[in-house]
Amino acid sequence: MATRVIQFREALREAMTEEMRRDPRIFLMGEEVAQYNGAYKVSQGMLEEFGPQRIIDAPISENGFAGLGIGAAMYGLRPIIEFMSWSFSLVAADQILNNAAKMLYMSGGQWGCPIVFRGNNGAGGQLGSTHSWCVEALYSNVPGLKIAIPSCPYDAKGLLKTAIRDPDPVFFLESERMLGDKGEVPEEEYTIPFGQAILRREGSDVTLVSFGRPVNFCMEAADELLQDGIACDVLDMRTVRPLDIDAIIASVKKTNRLVVVDQSWPFASVATEVITQTIERAFDHLDHEPVRVNTDDVPTPYAKNLEMEYLPNKGKIIAAVKSVVGTTV
Repeated sequence: MATRVIQFREALREAMTEEMRRDPRIFLMGEEVAQYNGAYKVSQGMLEEFGPQRIIDAPISENGFAGLGIGAAMYGLRPIIEFMSWSFSLVAADQILNNAAKMLYMSGGQWGCPIVFRGNNGAGGQLGSTHSWCVEALYSNVPGLKIAIPSCPYDAKGLLKTAIRDPDPVFFLESERMLGDKGEVPEEEYTIPFGQAILRREGSDVTLVSFGRPVNFCMEAADELLQDGIACDVLDMRTVRPLDIDAIIASVKKTNRLVVVDQSWPFASVATEVITQTIERAFDHLDHEPVRVNTDDVPTPYAKNLEMEYLPNKGKIIAAVKSVVGTTV
């Protein structure tokens, strides 16, 4: 495949643009997606190509335009609804969790809800407690939806195309801090199936499991740990609902140690679920109790230095790995 290096935001734009050219039922709606080219310029140029009937500026009412998208999906369209931040999805929780996620079940299969909700998730850089929500732990508790969390431009495009084609509601969680990240993306058509993790790095001493932005922290930690003779398997889950637990179990059976890195708060987090399922299925293969590296269990601080310390980071991951392999930091 011919590849080129593009930004994360460009990969998202290409995915939406290619799918909208393929399927006239798809439209994009959200705050500032049209006239302003997107708050983070993800939808730049899309209004000019597709017009105001398919690239639609919404008022500041997430509950309203999320509900509009759900109704449109029930009647045959395929909406992409952009939340400027997943923090703002909380005011639309009844729509996206009670209606979108449950519609197929409640209607006895008469109405599906093929809709994508996408936008920035987690701490975006000095946005404070109420604008830095990391929602995957909260929303992954709900049956009837899928959650994709890409860690690089290649996955951003391939997973978003899969999300747009999926018959179920998909929550697509991006990161404002990654939108300018660059990576190789093929020019040719491709999609990435949900529920299939990818091994970013191979090692034999410990399994590092993560998703989204923290995957990059894991790779940084793995580079440094290798200098100390510790080789990590780094598993990027790509989706947390569905979760590729088989890939995790296969790695743990090889390394016998597990560290899960998750930017959610620790209580009832995705990391908690990963560890629970691993213990249920591979307890006898573990040489050390699994360890979580989560965001600290406090509201997100505003100060830049405190926010960096609050998040999972390379130092925390290195300390966790050394604790499970029996060395000191």
